[in-house]
Formats: sequence, structure tokens, C-alpha cells
Amino acid sequence: MKKVIAIGILGIGVIIGIYYAFIYFVPYSEGVRSGELIKVSRKGVVVKTWEGEISQGISGAQIFPFSVEDKEKEVIRKLQEYQGNYVKLYYTERFSTFFWLGDTKYFITKVEKEQSPHLRN
Repeated sequence: MKKVIAIGILGIGVIIGIYYAFIYFVPYSEGVRSGELIKVSRKGVVVKTWEGEISQGISGAQIFPFSVEDKEKEVIRKLQEYQGNYVKLYYTERFSTFFWLGDTKYFITKVEKEQSPHLRN
């Protein structure tokens, strides 16, 4: 009986591990989005995560929310520096997320400052 319980617990652990690995390491899509960086904040009650938004429309009608993992220190620093500017965000979209990673499925991997298309000559 103990052997059956141990195998059951081990099986459940393996399934959870596979599910976590699939969600974390297998990207659903990768891409680039540009817009005005309107928000970057660290939020949460128990688990703090980095969240942000860019406005992709003139009046802010199209908002792209995103998350940044804590290990991306350079990305976080640049986002804080580029606040209010037009930026290009490189992201990875996951099938789902876990509460300790972020609120969205979009995780920023690189950020570049750009010139706004509204200010070009």
C-alpha cells in the first residue's frame, strides 16, 4: 500500500514538473511591439512582480500590458529610464503564467528606445 501511495505521489510530482517546464520554457510566440511607455511598476501583496504598459494608439486606445521577470535586471533598468518615451519591446508570449512570474503572458526580453512616429519630420 505504501508503494502505491509513493508511486502516486511521484507520478503527480512528475506531471506538475512537466507542466511547469512546458509553461516556462516553451514559448507560444515571440515578437516586437512599439509604443509609448506609460507605466512600469513593481506590484503585488505577497509576491512582487514587474508590470508595465505601452500605449500603441494616439489616444491610448490600444494598451499592451506586459510583465518582466526579476532576473531581467538590465531590461527593468532601461524601462525605468525610458519611462514616457517611445520604445520597442521584444517579448516572449507563454501559453499561461504563474502568479509569481507576472500578471500577463507577455514577458519582455529586450527594450530599445525609438523615435516616436508622431514626431518625425
